[in-house]
Amino acid sequence: MQSAASIDRFRSPIAIRALNKIGTMLNGQFSRRLTPNDLIETAKRRTGLHDFGDGDFREPLARLLESCWRDARLNVIGNIALRSDVLRILRNRLFLQRDLRLHPEIAQHEIRCPLFVLGLPRTGTTFLHTLLSADPENRAPLTWEVMEPSPPTNEKEQQRIRRTSQNLACLEWMAPNFRQVHHVGAHLPQECVSLMSPTFLSDQFDTMYNVPGYRQWFLQQDLQPAYAFHRRFLQHLQERENRRRWVLKAPTHMFALPTLLSTYPDALFVQTHRAPVEAITSVSSLITILRRVFSDAVDPMKVGEEALHYWSGTLRKFLLQRDRLSPERIVDISYLELRRDPIGTVRCVYEYFGWPFSAPAENRMRDVLARQPRDLHGFHRYEPAQFGLRPQHEYEFFSNYCERFSVSSATSQRSIKPVSASAPDQSRFAQDRVG
Repeated sequence: MQSAASIDRFRSPIAIRALNKIGTMLNGQFSRRLTPNDLIETAKRRTGLHDFGDGDFREPLARLLESCWRDARLNVIGNIALRSDVLRILRNRLFLQRDLRLHPEIAQHEIRCPLFVLGLPRTGTTFLHTLLSADPENRAPLTWEVMEPSPPTNEKEQQRIRRTSQNLACLEWMAPNFRQVHHVGAHLPQECVSLMSPTFLSDQFDTMYNVPGYRQWFLQQDLQPAYAFHRRFLQHLQERENRRRWVLKAPTHMFALPTLLSTYPDALFVQTHRAPVEAITSVSSLITILRRVFSDAVDPMKVGEEALHYWSGTLRKFLLQRDRLSPERIVDISYLELRRDPIGTVRCVYEYFGWPFSAPAENRMRDVLARQPRDLHGFHRYEPAQFGLRPQHEYEFFSNYCERFSVSSATSQRSIKPVSASAPDQSRFAQDRVG
């Protein structure tokens, strides 16, 4: 069994450390400033395509690259990863536009009543999303088809899956403990914020790199282009496989609920709930571990401070907007109850929305539970003090939320009673098994 994942135990392989050290000794000669035009032209040359479709992605890309250069303090691996990631996204945008020209019917696909799993990060959203996606009636974006979306058919499917698995294996090699924090796999459901990345208006970049300049600009932008591309990407994936409903997940959707609803006016929602300081501590640990793959200058205290302010502000904004929704469109789920009784919690969601919970769906969900990499891969351990977080922060930043949903670190040993369900007695864990 591997040791528990924590920021104190994290250490890159010796080959990675050596390469980064050599790069530092040579004053960054392995690194050069990436420009949008260079990357755009490289993507065109490698694909033989030139049409990126409508929408201006060049300014967001320029803002991201500028902030990576000025703020992120990327090491050699970080610069290589940034270039590779941006080129992959640009290539996919070119391929998606080509596929739309070859298959114009893609634009006619309807996205009806998609379900969005929301909540603070590290409150069970990934786990719940994985269970929901096991239902044969549901459809979730899979990691391999998001990373390798073209063509919108099953053509060369095994090759595309293999390439995705190789990319994920590379991440696992660079960050051996990361899978203990957040499980990844080519066939697993993917957080749908990745569907926005071709616009370069996405907070996924902020998770990987310390980019305060980009973040400050991003938070002031109209995200309608990002959500329009999100819908376009779903239509593209629906061409390959269509089912009754989409089940989607990304905590960041709480930041832009009105924009989401303007794109998906009939959307449904599940919100997961966990003691906020526990959730913020967990996501701060995840971000610290991930960023340390790409930079040798990651400050956990700074990560914790940024996460506290961003997610408390996002949650306050979301709760105000959420109150405008009809109650029948959103159901609340306890993180502790989800961990104690996953199938019962999912059944609660289905009953709330009036969906049939079939035997095949339950059996496939139980198969997912049996394959969960829990004890096999160890735990994710962390302490609030590692990130400058204190118990009183829960009251200072989340008091209204805690009171409304009866959830806090002080009460996590007692039952938590969100709108739709009550959780039984459950002892507090200082570790994660559910993301």
